Amino acid sequence: MCGIFGVYNLPGDAAAFRQRALYLSKKLRHRGPDWSGCTVAGNHILCHERLAIVGVDSGAQPLTNDDESLILSVNGEIYNHKALRKLCPPGTHFKTQSDCEVILHLYKTMGTEVVKHLDGMFSWVLLDTKKNRILAARDPIGITTLYQGWSSKQPGTLYFASELKALNEECDRIIAFPPGHIFDSETGLTTRYFEPTWWDGSKIPQTPVDYKLIRESLEKAVRKRLMSEVPYGVLLSGGLDSSLIASIAARETQKMIEGQVPLNRDGDDVDESAVASWPRLHSFSIGLEGSPDLAAARVAADFLKTVHHEYTFTVQDGLDAIADVVYHLETYDVTTIRASTPMYLLSRKIKAMGVKMVLSGEGADEIFGGYLYFHAAPTSDDLHTETVTRVKNLHFADCLRANKSTMAWGVEARVPFLDKAFLEVAMNVDPKAKMSFKGQMEKHVLRKAFDTSDDPSAKPYLPDSILWRQKEQFSDGVGYSWIDSLKDTAEKKVSDETMAKAAERWPKDTPQTKEAYWYREVFEHWFPQDACTESVVRWIPRFDWGCDSDPSGRAQSAHAASYKK
Repeated sequence: MCGIFGVYNLPGDAAAFRQRALYLSKKLRHRGPDWSGCTVAGNHILCHERLAIVGVDSGAQPLTNDDESLILSVNGEIYNHKALRKLCPPGTHFKTQSDCEVILHLYKTMGTEVVKHLDGMFSWVLLDTKKNRILAARDPIGITTLYQGWSSKQPGTLYFASELKALNEECDRIIAFPPGHIFDSETGLTTRYFEPTWWDGSKIPQTPVDYKLIRESLEKAVRKRLMSEVPYGVLLSGGLDSSLIASIAARETQKMIEGQVPLNRDGDDVDESAVASWPRLHSFSIGLEGSPDLAAARVAADFLKTVHHEYTFTVQDGLDAIADVVYHLETYDVTTIRASTPMYLLSRKIKAMGVKMVLSGEGADEIFGGYLYFHAAPTSDDLHTETVTRVKNLHFADCLRANKSTMAWGVEARVPFLDKAFLEVAMNVDPKAKMSFKGQMEKHVLRKAFDTSDDPSAKPYLPDSILWRQKEQFSDGVGYSWIDSLKDTAEKKVSDETMAKAAERWPKDTPQTKEAYWYREVFEHWFPQDACTESVVRWIPRFDWGCDSDPSGRAQSAHAASYKK
C-alpha cells in the first residue's frame, strides 16, 4: 500500500499549486516512506508516497503510459495482475513490473469497466489528459482508505487522498469515498460497480454449508496474498481468525520452499525472493504482561513452528500513544481506538525488523457472526441481515483500523477473509448454520471447516485449544486491564460537570461516556474543522437485541456466561 493525493480541475495552472500539493502529500509519507512522486498536467496534479512491495526497482508512481496522456496513482495491490496482462492488446508496452500498471492499459480498451476485473485491495485515481477526465475507485469492501473533498472557495475542484489529514486544511466538505464504487468526472457520478449476490441483506440465503468449499476458498485467498518481493509475516493474536490465516500461510510457505507449487504463478504470484529471504514464516503478537492473547499466540506459534516474536506493552505505553493513534486513525470511535492502540504499537516493532507486509484476520467476525453480541440474535434472518450490514461497514471500523494502524509505520496489512470469492461463498451460507447457542460456539461453520478430527490421516490446522477458543475482541484479549485503564483515565480527565455539557459542545454524535468524550476531544485537537466528522461512524452492538451498551466483547452476557464456574 501507499499514499495517494490528487487534485482535479484547479483554477489556473496547477504548477503554481505544486509546492502546496507536495506539502499535503507529505502528510501521507508514513504510508509510503520509500519514494515520492508528483506529476502535473494542465490544471491537475497527482502525487504518490510509495511503499515498495511488488515491482520494487521499477514501480515508482505516478505511472504513465508511453505518451503520458494517462496518469495513474494507486494505493494497493492487484493480485491478478499477471492474468490481466493477457487481456491487454498485443504489443502493449509495460514500462514497469508494478502490479498496478495494468490498470492504465486496460482502461484504454475497457474504460470504467476495468475496475470490475481487478482482484485486490486498491484505491486509485486515473487522469486521462486527452479527455480532461478523472476516475477514482476504491476496492469492494474498503480495505484501503480513500477520501474525497470539496472546497466552497473552488467549487469546480475535486480532491482525493488516502487520509483525511491531507485534505482537512483545503476542503470544507470531506467524505469517506464509498467502497465498491467508481467516480467518473465525465458524468459527475459515483456509481457502485461491486454487485455480489449477497449484497441485499433482506434476501436470506438457503445454501447448505459446504465445509470443503469454505476451507479451499480461504486457502486460495491466503495464497494469492503472498504476492510479495519483500519479507512478510502474520499477525497472530492466538484467536481463531488470525491463527487460521497463520496456519494456511505456514502451509503455503512450506510448499513453496519444498517446491511443491510453482512460484510466480499467474493470478497467484508469490515472488521467490521473499521466501528465500525469510524461509520460515514469522508471526507477531502483542499484549500486556500475562494477557490471554499472548498465551494463546504462543501455543499457536509453537504448533505452527513459526518464528514467533512476542511483544509486551504497559498500560502507560498505550495511554501515551492515544493522541498519536487518534491522529493516524482519524476517528473518535471507542472500539476502534481501544483495538488500534496495541496494533499501532506492534506495527512499529514489525517495521523495525524490516517487514513491510503482514497477513491479518479481519472480517471473519462480520462474515460468520462472531462477535459475542450475535449470541443475542433473535432469529437466523436477523443474524444474516446484521452480518451483511457489518461487512458493508467494515471500512468505518476494522478495515480502517487494520489499514491505518499498520500504515502509520509503513507496514501493509492484507486480509484474506475479505477476498471477493471467499465472501461469495461464506455470505451465501444458510444463516441457520451461523447461529450461536448452547452447544454451538460462535463461528461454528468456520471452525468446523478446519476441524480434521474426523480424519486421523489429515494434518491438523490448529490445536483444539485454539480452534475452539471463544471469541476475544482484540482490545480485550491484549489484557483485560487495558480497557479498564482507559475508562479509569477518562474518569480522571473528564469531570462530571464537563460531561453534562457534552451535548452543548457536540450536538451531533454526542459522546455518551467519558471515554468517548476524551477521544472526541483529542480528535478535535487534530481535526478541528467541521468537515472532518462526516467520515466517522461509531461501532456499537445491537441495543435492540438486549446487548450491553459497552462495545467490549467482555461486556456481553455470552462472555460472562462462558467464564461462570
